[in-house]
Amino acid sequence: MMHVQPTILPELNAVLYELVSSAQAVLGDNFVAAYLQGSFAVGDWDENSDVDFLIAIDHDLTDDELPALQALHGRIYALDSAWAQHLEGSYFPQTLLRRPDPAKTPLLYLDNGSRELVRSTHDNELVVRWVTRECGIPLAGPEPTTLIDPVAVDDLRREVRATMHDWGQDILATRYPITNRWAQPFVVLSYCRMLHTLHTGRIESKLAGAKWAKHALDAHWTGLIEQAWAERPNPTLKGRQPADPDQVTRTIAFVEYALTIGDQTTET
Repeated sequence: MMHVQPTILPELNAVLYELVSSAQAVLGDNFVAAYLQGSFAVGDWDENSDVDFLIAIDHDLTDDELPALQALHGRIYALDSAWAQHLEGSYFPQTLLRRPDPAKTPLLYLDNGSRELVRSTHDNELVVRWVTRECGIPLAGPEPTTLIDPVAVDDLRREVRATMHDWGQDILATRYPITNRWAQPFVVLSYCRMLHTLHTGRIESKLAGAKWAKHALDAHWTGLIEQAWAERPNPTLKGRQPADPDQVTRTIAFVEYALTIGDQTTET
C-alpha cells in the first residue's frame, strides 16, 4: 500500500497512488518498492517539474510480462491530470540498483510526456542512486537506504564531470540542438547544477544550482542564468519556439566556460 500523502498536492498524490497501486497489481511479488526522486525529492519543484519516480523490482520483466505494464502506463497517461502526462522514471532490478553498474544495463524507462516504456540507460547512473538514497520519498516499500549502497563523493563527481564533457561535445557539435526556447535555458540551468555538484559533492535542485552559480561564477553569466530561469514556464510550448540566436551563442560559450571550470574542480 502506498504511503499517505507523499506530496502537498492532492491531485499529484492521486496520480501517484494510481501508479503505485497499479504497478503492485501488475508486478505482484516482483514489486519491491517505489520512490519519488528528482525535483520533488531535492526540493524547489514547481508546476513545470517532471514527476521522477523509481520502482525497484526483484527481477527484470520478460517480454511476456511487459504488455500489462505498457497498458498500465497508457491508462495512467489518459488520466485527467497534467501530472499524469509528466511522469518520468524507470523500473530498476534491485541487484542493479544497489551499487554502480559499469555495464550500464538498459532499464525499462518512461520518458516525460510519453505513455510507453522503452529500454534506456537514462536512470542507470550514480546521480539517480544518490538522489533516491539520500532524498527519495518512499511511496511504497522500505526506506531507500536499505536498497542502495552509499555513493562515494568522488565517484559522483567523476560521473558528473563525464556527463558535462559528453553532453558538451554533443552540444558543441550540434548533435544536441539548443535552438529552441526549452533546450537553450535547460542547458544553462543543467550546467549550473552540475558545477554546483562538483563544488558541494551533493545533488541539489536546478534553482539551488542557479542561485549558487550567480554568486560563484563570473558575473558575466548572471544575465544568462537569470534569463534561463525565467524561461522555465510552459516548456511544451517553448520546445516548439526558436530560441534567441544571441542566447544560443552565449549558451555555447557558457558550456565551454563550465567545462573549463569543471576540470579545475579537484576531487577530495
